[in-house]
Order: sequence, then structure tokens, then C-alpha cells
Amino acid sequence: MSGSAWQDRILQPDTALERMKQKAALRALEEVRDGMKLGLGTGSTARYFVDGLGAQVAEGLAVVCVPTSEATREQAESLGIKLAPLDELKRLDLTVDGADELDDALRLIKGGGGALLREKIVAAASDKMIVIADDSKKVATLGAFDLPVEVNMFSHGATAAAIADALAATGNQGAINLRGDDSPFITDGGHYIYDCALGAINDPEALAQALLNVPGVVEHGLFLGYATTAVLAGKDRLEEVGSL
Repeated sequence: MSGSAWQDRILQPDTALERMKQKAALRALEEVRDGMKLGLGTGSTARYFVDGLGAQVAEGLAVVCVPTSEATREQAESLGIKLAPLDELKRLDLTVDGADELDDALRLIKGGGGALLREKIVAAASDKMIVIADDSKKVATLGAFDLPVEVNMFSHGATAAAIADALAATGNQGAINLRGDDSPFITDGGHYIYDCALGAINDPEALAQALLNVPGVVEHGLFLGYATTAVLAGKDRLEEVGSL
């Protein structure tokens, strides 16, 4: 959208880190065009994108969106953003979402906010995916951020033991912790999450497949081959990885 009136409507972050996140979100927003079908990400950076999008919708931008979590759905609805089921839209032009980690090859770890299943479904249905984050999320090797693995509640302890075997078989090791411990975190899909503290991930592609082979694993937080671009905000500049 041309002009700057919509910018008066957006959130006003009050810390340097939050301003960094918003800068990345607003750069991604420049890629949105009238009539697009969009996937709306979840998390502290994605909310700035949804906020900015809502401000532009209020000034006449016409888009239809699929949220990746109930939290994002609530935010989008509060801003008057038109939503539709992915089943109805089939394919999306663009998804904009955050990441907990990414490397130079645009491989991601996601799921810190617990929405990894819906985030991956939406990303897989998108022609493009722009990752927005502050530049501290870029790493040489994935794994410093604990890898989330979403599991069915049934006999989840047995599933966790099988996850440990999958880690070992792919040359990975580390503690596997149920998120929430005695009061487990429950995802929007009604599942638990185990966080795998690996430090550094050996062969993400092999690990991704090994985890999906474990009965009881619903999805994991390795997003490989989904992101087409990343916009990373530093204190004084934006870094773009890939091509917008």
C-alpha cells in the first residue's frame, strides 16, 4: 500500500530487540500484493507482520489468510483480516513466519511457541515462505535451540524412548524433556511436545526422516526446504538471505 497513514496504526515496540523484529516484519509486508492468499505465522516476530497487515487491510488491502495457531487467528480477527480454511484455498501465494533458528541454507528450527504442526502444514501449501527474525537467530549449525517434537499423548513415554533411539541412530544425542513437565503443554492439535537439547544437529535431513518414522511422532520442528527467503533485522541494517 502506498502512503504512510497505515503506519500510524501499528504497534510501537519499546525495546531495541522488538524494534528489530518489527523491521523484519515490515520488510516482508512490502512483498504483499492485493488479492494474495497468505499464511500467517505464529510468534513474537510474526505478530508484527499480522499487525502491519491489519493496518493495511483497514486502508483497503484485500487479502485472504490462513492462521497457523489459535493465537494468530484471534489477532487477525481482531484486526478485521479475512480468514479462510486452507482446505478452501488449496494453495497460498506466501507465508510469513518466524523461526527459532536458521542457517545459511535456510533450514529452520521452529516450534518454540508450540505451533509447529499447523505452521508446517501451511508452509507446505505455500509457493513462497519468508522467514522474519532478528539476526541472533541465524546460526552456523542448527541445534543450540532445543528441537521440538510433537507427539500423540497415548503412551508418550514410549514414544520419547523411541525418539532417543532415532537421535542415536543419526549421530545425535541430548536430553529429551516433556514441555511443561508435570503440567504438560498441550498444542492446538491436542498433543504434547518433547524438546530435544542436542546442542548441534548432525545431518538434519537424516534426523528429520528418522523422527517421522517413529510411531507416535506427529511432527517435528525441522523445517527443511520450506523457506525461500529470510529477512533478518540487526541493530542498524536488514540482512536478506535468499531472494525476495
